This record gives sequence, structure tokens and C-alpha cells, in this order.
Amino acid sequence: MTELTVREEVPDTGATGPPRTRAARSREFARAHWVFLTLLSAGAVLRGTAMLGYRWVMWFPDSNDYLSGAVNPNPNLVRPSGYSLFLWLVKPLHSLAAVSLLQHLMGLAVAVMVYALARRAGVARGLAALATAPVLLDANQVQLEHMLMSDTLFGFLVTAAVVVLLLPAAGRRGLALAAAGGLLLGLATVTRSAGLPLLAVAAFVLLVRRAGWRPLVAMAAAGVIPVVAYSSWFAADRGEFTMTRSTGVFLYGRVAPFADCRKMDVPVEQMALCLSSDPRDRSVRESYIWGPRAPRYRVEGTGFTPEGERLAFDFAVRAITHQPVDYAKVALTDLGRTFRWDHPAFPDRTTYAHYLFGRRTFNPDRQAEAYVRAYDPGYAPTRATGPYASLLGAYQKVAYLPGTVLGVIMVGGLALMVRLRRWDGLLPWTIGVVLLVVPALTAQFDYRYVLPAAPLMCLAAVLAARPPAPGETGTRTRLPGRTGRLLASRA
Repeated sequence: MTELTVREEVPDTGATGPPRTRAARSREFARAHWVFLTLLSAGAVLRGTAMLGYRWVMWFPDSNDYLSGAVNPNPNLVRPSGYSLFLWLVKPLHSLAAVSLLQHLMGLAVAVMVYALARRAGVARGLAALATAPVLLDANQVQLEHMLMSDTLFGFLVTAAVVVLLLPAAGRRGLALAAAGGLLLGLATVTRSAGLPLLAVAAFVLLVRRAGWRPLVAMAAAGVIPVVAYSSWFAADRGEFTMTRSTGVFLYGRVAPFADCRKMDVPVEQMALCLSSDPRDRSVRESYIWGPRAPRYRVEGTGFTPEGERLAFDFAVRAITHQPVDYAKVALTDLGRTFRWDHPAFPDRTTYAHYLFGRRTFNPDRQAEAYVRAYDPGYAPTRATGPYASLLGAYQKVAYLPGTVLGVIMVGGLALMVRLRRWDGLLPWTIGVVLLVVPALTAQFDYRYVLPAAPLMCLAAVLAARPPAPGETGTRTRLPGRTGRLLASRA
């Protein structure tokens, strides 16, 4: 477990007066945490407005696959099916409204976890509440929660894992928390492939923080359980011990904008993946893996075959090793989009429109309606309902976390950690960076990939900015009493 400084507040026991009633304690709690409770209430109102304005979910092209996997559970070739399994668990309710409600509750829960952990570490109430503002009030966050997509579940699992791993504990409780954090990261991995490096990142941070080998082993052992179980399921169904059959294909899409076969010794079997156009005339906005004319179909007629995956992966690695500068340029360009102040349409207007609270809505095609109705017999196409939809559309134009502000939070958090030698926030900061960088290196920039990193960056920044605890010097803390003994036992 990473070392998190804990401040113990002496509660009012009522020794000088009569015992306080539950109502009195509630009023006292509300007065003490009124800033956060106000933000939390505003976030709840926004989510309720989304449910009224777009009944009951918003759709993305990937939504069809996720719902199909919930009606007929099977490991998807393109993306892990963890989200489909979540939908399958909720299926007995036969309600898409229940799915969107659960996802909105996950968004609110992320804010509660961030605030509670920050307060436990001694962060001022106002600053701790401010750290929750992006997840509570960002219109793009609310819209993503309302979509039938894996990102909200993924972000919830990652944040929960970070919070659990930062909770101070010793002995068996410490091992249990480490195992719980690892298990949550494993579940996040089978929900989105971007979670794959997070277990290694968490293990690295625990090593740096000298958490001890027992928590490290407990976390790693619990974390690999969902991954091994899912890969075994994939092997039983598809004949390969892996999580997807799309890693090489997506990596091919990353290198296609710059890959120049004249600079590489390309085997004959991979020549079909070469593009005849000049790399200077290609665009990172274009998709090289989707659509009937995608180059990958030249080597795999049906799509996502073992042979096509192998050839695409080998071609992509060849392009990266022969053109590392070009690869760095295209990855850094996409990463740079994360930190733009504005929010231009990307990669194209049609895709970007799926992320908007607008009058135009998207729904499954006729072919997909069969399993949509099998999941929710009362399904009706999603429509924008006024005035709620209009209010959300206007709100989304101004209420979102600018990428530049996220960059300032990220850099500022790191600067504070280095300057004050206070490393409580190293775990959320590092995982947040990985969540931002991995898509740029392996696939393509997408606005929804940024949102799960925002609460982690905010948490890291406020943990670094907290006032020093009594007796704290550098990265070591000496506290009297039970807390001091607890921390000493974990050092």
C-alpha cells in the first residue's frame, strides 16, 4: 500500500452537554461540507436532466456490440466484453433506464470517493470539493455517463482502485485492501484494453513507495485473476489465450498515416497493407481500419482474423522501428489535442456529434433492434425532449474542463509533489498520465478517453497541495498515538 498521511480529527463526543440527535448531527455535517454537498446536488440535477432530456440512453456505434454481448454473452473480437458482462448482470431489470441511472450514480460515486479520500488526507474542505467539480459539473462527463459505452464503468473501477490502494492500513486489512485494489484494476482491464498497463503502473508505484512485498503480491495476484479468467474464456470460445484480436489492427491504424513502405523492408505477405498515397497527403482524421475500403481487408476478408491480426501487428511494429520520429510526431500531435483550450470536432463531425447534447439523436439500426428489444422490451428510440435537451445543449457549450486547464492541473500537481517531496498523489497522477498517453500511442485521440483521467489528476494535485501534517518532513511522517504506530508499521 502507498503511504498516505492521515489526520485524525477529534470528534465532538458531547461530554459537556446532552447527546446530539441524528438530525443535529446531519445539520452539523451539512454545515461542515456544504460546498461539496452543493456541487454534488448540482451534479445530481444535471444527471436527472439528462435522463429526462434523452430517454433513456444515448447511442454510439460501439453500443450495438456491447448490448449484443449482453444478450448473447461471448468474448468480443474487437474490445473486451467486461462492459457487456456488466449489462448482462443488469439484464434481469429489462431496463435501459436502469443502466443509465447506474452509470450516473457511478459518476457521483467517483466524486464522493475523491472528496472523502482528500478529506481523510487533511485537504481543506473547499479544495477537496473543488477537486470534484470536473466530474460533477462537466457536461461532457454527464453526457458520457448517459451513453451505452464502457467508459463510465471503466473510470469508476479505476478511481475506486486508486482510492482503495491509498487507504492507510496495516496487517491483514492492508493486504485485503491491496488485493481489492488489484482486483478492481483487473476488472477495469477486462472492461477496456487501456487498463492493461495499469496494474504494472500501480505495482511500480508501490515499489517506489516501499510498500512492502506482501501488499504488492496481494495486489498483483488479485489483479491477474479477472484477466486470466477472461483470457481463458476467450481461448475456450476463440481458440487463443488473449483478450482481443484487434491490438495489431488498431496499432496499424496508428501507423498508417505515416508508414512509408519505401523506407521499410516489407515482406510480400504484408505488401497489401502499404498505401500508395504520399504520407504527406494522409490525415490522422481518416480511419484506416473501419469502412469497406479499409486496407486491412486486403489481408483479412472477414475482419479480425488471427492471420490479419498477426500481419497488421508485424507491419505496425516494422513501421515504428523504421520511422520512430514519424511515430513520435503523430503520437505527440494526438496527445497535444488533449490539452487544447477549445473543443473542435474530431476526428470527424459525425463521430463528434455522438458526444453532444443536441437535437439530433442516434439510435441502433434495424438489424440491432432485435437484441435491443430482447434486453429492454419497452425500448423506444431515443429522442431529444425539451426543454431539458435544449438546456443541456446550451450548458455543454460552456461547462466543460478545458484541456489547457487539465494540463495545468497535471503539471502543477507534479511540481508540488517534487517541490514539497510529498508523494501521496503519485499513484493517481501516474495512472492519469498513462490513461492520457496510451490511446495516443496505440490508437487515436478521442475526447472520451480524456475524461477518466480528470478526477485522478485533480486528486493528485490536492493531495500534493494539502497542508503539512504535524511532524511531517519530506516524504516521511511522524505522528503521535495510534496513527503514528499505524504508519510506522507500514513503512
